[in-house]
Amino acid sequence: MTTLLRIDASARATGSVSRALGDHLEGLLKARHADLHVVRRDLAAAPLPHIGQETIAGYYTPAADMTDALRGATALSDALIGELRAADIVVVTVPMYNFSIPSALKAWIDQIVRIGHTFSYDGSSFTGLVGGKKVHVLCAYGAAGYQPGEPFAAANFVEPYLRFLFGFLGMTDVSFVGVEATTGGAEAVAANVAEAERRIAASLPAI
Repeated sequence: MTTLLRIDASARATGSVSRALGDHLEGLLKARHADLHVVRRDLAAAPLPHIGQETIAGYYTPAADMTDALRGATALSDALIGELRAADIVVVTVPMYNFSIPSALKAWIDQIVRIGHTFSYDGSSFTGLVGGKKVHVLCAYGAAGYQPGEPFAAANFVEPYLRFLFGFLGMTDVSFVGVEATTGGAEAVAANVAEAERRIAASLPAI
């Protein structure tokens, strides 16, 4: 069985370009993997809580010293990390909000970036503990010009951040496909989406 973990970060339940790209990729993956099992985290429909003081304390408490309260505070993190570890493929659909990722996605990230679970530190260097996965990040940008060498490239804090983050956790096989100018005219947006769908198909390994 092939397990797909899909994370949707757009606040829009309908009309979301990033979600539409996710639907397209999921359809391609289902056609390739008859046994595909999809685990969904819709961060708009079911927002995750931000980590609090007890959660952080639990992250840094040795297993032998965990109290019931700390175990409760880190239970969601345990579950989300379990989903990530069990996945063969990870799909993240994410719009740019004010040059960065939605806070809903950051809440998920803060729950899964955890020392001793998804990364380790030996006193001098960090090692990612979650490898061997293919990660697809599907982005939507309201304006255009965010690619390297373009006018707003320096304002793109979505792709560089997520590329570094997944690499830090040990996931180095990461592809990014985006649609820009999603606030433009319908015809132009449709053409941009079609091009993104072509690039998504090209990002999949040949079979």
